[in-house]
Amino acid sequence: MFTKFSSSRFLGMAFAFLQKFKQQRIHTFSLLFALGLSLTLAISACSPSASNNGTTQTASPNPVASGTTIRIGYQKASTVLYALKAREELEKAFATSGSSVTWSEFPAGPPMLEALNAGSIDFGYTGESPPIFAQAGGIPLVYVAYDPWSPKAEAIVVPKDSPIKSVAELKGKKVAFAKGSNANYLLVKALEKAGIQYSDIQPATLPPADARAAFEGKKVDAWAIWDPYLAAAEAATGAHILADATELAPNRGYYLAAKSFVDAKPDVLKIVLDRVKKVSDWAKNNPSEVAKLLSPALGIDAPVLEIAEKRREYDVLPLTDEVITKQQEIADTFYKIKLIPKEIKVKEIVWQGKVNN
Repeated sequence: MFTKFSSSRFLGMAFAFLQKFKQQRIHTFSLLFALGLSLTLAISACSPSASNNGTTQTASPNPVASGTTIRIGYQKASTVLYALKAREELEKAFATSGSSVTWSEFPAGPPMLEALNAGSIDFGYTGESPPIFAQAGGIPLVYVAYDPWSPKAEAIVVPKDSPIKSVAELKGKKVAFAKGSNANYLLVKALEKAGIQYSDIQPATLPPADARAAFEGKKVDAWAIWDPYLAAAEAATGAHILADATELAPNRGYYLAAKSFVDAKPDVLKIVLDRVKKVSDWAKNNPSEVAKLLSPALGIDAPVLEIAEKRREYDVLPLTDEVITKQQEIADTFYKIKLIPKEIKVKEIVWQGKVNN
């Protein structure tokens, strides 16, 4: 490096140079100026302090720090996130940054949000009810987008040979459902419409697999469930639908994230949502391909899954005032019948960032 030259040596070289060209003073001055400028620039470029002053750094920083791990919670029946995992879209998005993606599977939304509370995952997807229970329980989560899903994609069913022909006849009967799920809210609203109190039934809170076994074994009288388990029960057992969510519940899905993740890594969150949107658009336009993808994982025949796919909607949308108001209605209903211990304000945990559409 030029900085290793001693000052005396440099001056000696300059003096010799002047002596040699003393007859060409103007030309000499120009050359000396050029030599001095070149040395100054070279010394500056080699100086350690130059890289720390920030004045010459023009490249934009990578929004994803190298070594970042993005932790996703998913359910096999959550089509978009399962497809996102299978297609490795997030891994592709973060490959150049040296970041990684981990996936944790859950049987339903409530245990997924418990994992979020424990700091085990950063991002996930559930139905409309689990985040209400989570917020009431003090779990620090944030709504970041929603999926319209469909009111036709969940229902209350009874066995094909059941004498029960209406929701009103569920009074005193044992009804299976996953506590804190979308189907939980559907059941509450269906009973309300039929003039029955929630306390008038015998709740059997079971995850989908256990609920189906109880349903087929005639250990429960009815089952409130969502697709694709609904479609599977209809195909395999001839289950009869008492009521779906039409005019009772919106049956939306929500993309949720840990508050700490949203606060610390908003740029990472936007990349995740961008890839979720990409896969959501693919699923919307390819129900047959989605069915083939899910079939081995769920153990449900592809034609049955295709029925479920065709009666649901897809998108990744920002929460509007209308959506927040409806979600608040669900929260208020759960508080009224003492399913949650306190009143909550949904709008307090809605992300203010922008979902790219």
